[in-house]
Amino acid sequence: MNRRQFIGTAGSASLLLLLTRGTVAYASFKEKKGNGEFVFLEAEQFKDLGGWDLDQQVMDQMGSPYLLAHGLGIPVKDASTEVKFPSIGKYRVWVRTRDWVAPWNVPGAPGKFQLLVDGTPLEETFGTKGVDWHWHDGGIVNVNKKASIALHDLTGFEGRCDSILFCKDLDFEPSNELETLTAFRRNLLGLPEQPEEGGYYDFVVVGGGFAGTCAAISAARNGLKVALIQDRPILGGNGSSEVRVWPEGRTQQEPFPHIGDIVNEIAPDLAQPKYGSRNAVGGIAYNDERKLEVVKNEPRITLMIEERAIAVENSNNKINAIVIQNTKTARRKRINAKYFADCTGDASVGFLAGADYEISSSGIMGMSNLWNVLDAANEEEVLKCECKDKTALTMSCEIGKVEQPFPRCPWAIDLSNKPFPGRKGYKGQWGSKDPLGNLGGWFWESGFDKDPITDIEKIRDLNFRAMYGAWDALKNVDHLYPNHRLGWCAFIAGKRESRRLLGDVLLSADNFKLRKQFPDPAFPCSWHIDIHTPHDKFDEGLKGQEFISKATEGEGYSYEGIYWAPYRTLYSRNIKNLFMAGRDISVTRDGIGPIRVMRTCGMMGEIVGKAASICVKRNVSPRGVYEKQLDELKVLMSKPGSERI
Repeated sequence: MNRRQFIGTAGSASLLLLLTRGTVAYASFKEKKGNGEFVFLEAEQFKDLGGWDLDQQVMDQMGSPYLLAHGLGIPVKDASTEVKFPSIGKYRVWVRTRDWVAPWNVPGAPGKFQLLVDGTPLEETFGTKGVDWHWHDGGIVNVNKKASIALHDLTGFEGRCDSILFCKDLDFEPSNELETLTAFRRNLLGLPEQPEEGGYYDFVVVGGGFAGTCAAISAARNGLKVALIQDRPILGGNGSSEVRVWPEGRTQQEPFPHIGDIVNEIAPDLAQPKYGSRNAVGGIAYNDERKLEVVKNEPRITLMIEERAIAVENSNNKINAIVIQNTKTARRKRINAKYFADCTGDASVGFLAGADYEISSSGIMGMSNLWNVLDAANEEEVLKCECKDKTALTMSCEIGKVEQPFPRCPWAIDLSNKPFPGRKGYKGQWGSKDPLGNLGGWFWESGFDKDPITDIEKIRDLNFRAMYGAWDALKNVDHLYPNHRLGWCAFIAGKRESRRLLGDVLLSADNFKLRKQFPDPAFPCSWHIDIHTPHDKFDEGLKGQEFISKATEGEGYSYEGIYWAPYRTLYSRNIKNLFMAGRDISVTRDGIGPIRVMRTCGMMGEIVGKAASICVKRNVSPRGVYEKQLDELKVLMSKPGSERI
């Protein structure tokens, strides 16, 4: 069934799946006749998403992506679709949403939006209730056989919608239980209980950041049939235009100067920063097209974008297959392979497979949602802006209307009388002399006391509240920058730390400082022992809401020259056919500092791809490459990354 709407006409059985359990309505519903008519809409499957963004980051907790009205204070264009109803008449409307600032018990509901039916808004305003995701009762609407449906953003301040239900039974109340909701969705989609077969590969790489992309290219050029799975529409991860952390780390170092060839092939050219930092510069600088082009030019790679790994099938400490789910259609596929690489950053595949792992219980490095501002009086900046209302902004500036007011944000972090980088007299660590160069940079980071996986939405939302609070203070308290506006902000979080899978070597910061030599040098590390904590200059009165970080520096956090980390950090110690590359490799919490920058992660991927080719050719495990084929791996490491078998 390839439809954007799901209609039940004789649908009592389908609707019953979604009924709140344990209620009087459950028994009475089964006795009623003709009340099972309904229409169910997945927001991500609207025909036109308008200015709303698809956010898949909490699929594991919600079972589905949702739409986000990420307008930076400017209402975004409506998301819209058309539906057919089973019959005309009255339907109760339910919208699955939440008030995203409710966890902080602050005034206001910034994520407000309306549901329009044939252009007329329902009386109820959504995004105004509930700490958690829930079904918001929208009241009763009269409909004809056909109707246009639209999500109408009212604020531009991060409204969100998961799904919509029109139900002819006016007393029906849908369940919020994840298992129940998932069964209902799959039943309506007409999807089979078992995933479809998605093919058999030599090597499956999950995660399309620098690590995963380089692993796939490396493996394909060394003769393997590869599947590369990425849950976003573009490649690059933190180094893409969606997140905009500039790729760091030195490549092509002796004694293996070709390690880094593929990284350099896909990495963006040197950007020209406005304020000294290459983070959060214009999206074009990250050259997403280059990564896609290189991957698509490899005939042995099957690229599967907008697909998320949600399950693992394994036996005898070996992965047999993974199950992926499309972020738009919810269709599931089983992908079989001989070997797998977890390049997800969160170690999602390894975790699902039962791989040994560690995760910090406290003092976790946070994540950033980088942002920048633009001057609406500067014609060049306006022409290059990435604002969703660019056309209107350009026209306004052409006729001289350049002033950019910004509303008060009582729901944001109150920074009216607090210091923050970018306010007069304050800058972040290694910050710019220009105050505007201190806004939205790498040190705008939160989540130090939260779980980077289960709390990701809250951490990202705290970053939003910090950004909006700071801009509110500068514009409306300090009365600065009358012609400036927020230009861009990442809604995909840039993570620094998560689960770490354990290999045969657990690399620590002391190994770097003492320059411990291993017999299996695999990838060069050049970044310092970079661990972030809340910056004490900016955290007063913000316990649990710290949003500015400070990096370790100086004596004890540096090491001499290039350090070659061992191959044995790149495979699981207990899952026989699982590699890993990226920030989820086998390092201690302090050992993650030097290895987590993207060019370094990309070089890990190059090694993993080469090692996987040996595994297939020699029928050995990743551990077997170290034990039996290490010299062969070193031979491959000496060859150019462009070389193809």
